[in-house]
Amino acid sequence: MGFPSPATGYIEQRLTPANICMTPDSRILETSSGFAVIEPVTRLVKGQVLLILSCGQTQFARFLGKALITEDGEAIEGVAAEEVEVLGRVTFFINSTDADDLPV
Repeated sequence: MGFPSPATGYIEQRLTPANICMTPDSRILETSSGFAVIEPVTRLVKGQVLLILSCGQTQFARFLGKALITEDGEAIEGVAAEEVEVLGRVTFFINSTDADDLPV
């Protein structure tokens, strides 16, 4: 039926959050406002955003010294911080454009 087009070697793949932001160790978590790219944490650094498991709920918290500050402003420190499990650090937040009815 013919010969294959030589242009097929120049077709680019579709851009996705996985292509742009991911490393082999990272994973994507869907949030209420889009997506978060999570990587395993090797050591805690002041100011980084973490995905934590606290009281049976996953939530985002910023690590500031000896305290974790959640999105609603609550500080988790001391004995309560010892019960928190760190699931990973957030490398990117990707906001969805479908969140509102406004055109882009």
